[in-house]
Amino acid sequence: MDYNYKGLRLVYSGTELTEEASATLSQEYNIVNVGNVSELEAYLNTQSLFSTPDVIMIEIEDQERVFSVVNQIKNNPLTSGLIIVLLNKVPDTKLRARAIKAKIHDLYFYPYSMEDLKDRLNFLIKFKLIKPNIEQLAVIKKQKEYQIPRPKRLFDILAAGGILLVLSPVLLIIALLIRLDSKGGVIYKSKRVGTGYKIFDFYKFRSMRPGADQQLKDLSALNQYADDGSGTNAFVKIKNDPRITRLGNFLRNSSLDELPQLFNVLKGDMSLVGNRPLPLYEAEMLTSNEWSMRFLGPSGLTGLWQISKRGKGEMSDTERKKLDNFYARNYSLWFDIKIILGTFPALFQKEKV
Repeated sequence: MDYNYKGLRLVYSGTELTEEASATLSQEYNIVNVGNVSELEAYLNTQSLFSTPDVIMIEIEDQERVFSVVNQIKNNPLTSGLIIVLLNKVPDTKLRARAIKAKIHDLYFYPYSMEDLKDRLNFLIKFKLIKPNIEQLAVIKKQKEYQIPRPKRLFDILAAGGILLVLSPVLLIIALLIRLDSKGGVIYKSKRVGTGYKIFDFYKFRSMRPGADQQLKDLSALNQYADDGSGTNAFVKIKNDPRITRLGNFLRNSSLDELPQLFNVLKGDMSLVGNRPLPLYEAEMLTSNEWSMRFLGPSGLTGLWQISKRGKGEMSDTERKKLDNFYARNYSLWFDIKIILGTFPALFQKEKV
């Protein structure tokens, strides 16, 4: 379906919008330049249900003032659904983390490609018009629904079933140690997004203390977001995570915490090999055409990026997503076997993934 954006209003707050940039955006949007942030606030106070803009772009001059206005926008029922894009003159890691925490739709640093910005706005507008939530994405992508090939599915059932049978004593010992190590259940279940944006319960041996999920927001603000310079990072990684138990560190370092996912494989939620299923909040950031390809191939227990650079230093967000896209386009049973064989030496390398 094609969308006509010309009737949509884009409000720009700042002084750096050049005539060329304005001409590019005005081809598809009605541009309203309101000046500084104070004038933006005054402009929004005059809007009604029928005149509220669709997109707000704000140049950051006074960071505290800008985020104060953003907070007002999000707390007002009339404007809470507006798309907000921030523009800053220089890259700033702390600003990026703050923008993510405030759920800003996007953040760009000068100089940026106007074409890239326009493409991003087009996607955000389309996404707003069809109003999907993550549960609806499977329906939106249904025309490209992935069906696992029979040979791959048969291989998954036989391999996962055989591994579970052989390792059943190990599973029982780990379960007992978890119960002795800390309070809480043995199995940790979380909602993950797999193939075709399908949501399922993802199983792991519990490696964290109870209530760890509630601590994630506070910890992520104090630690690092993977940074590839795009402003739209999705893979969150926290160093020296204090929520992990002593036994949990061992289980993670040895990847033994992943063993219950073999039951996910038997159920058909995922495959032995594929792109790692993501938490909902991360999957929601990968809905553009560029990155949604990763959800059109199988999701899996291990994958291409896990063996490509593991133990060779940090891998950027973009590198991981490109490898996921490559696998989605090129997977095969023989490719899967090659990845499985590469997984075993990767387990003993230093980097935690």
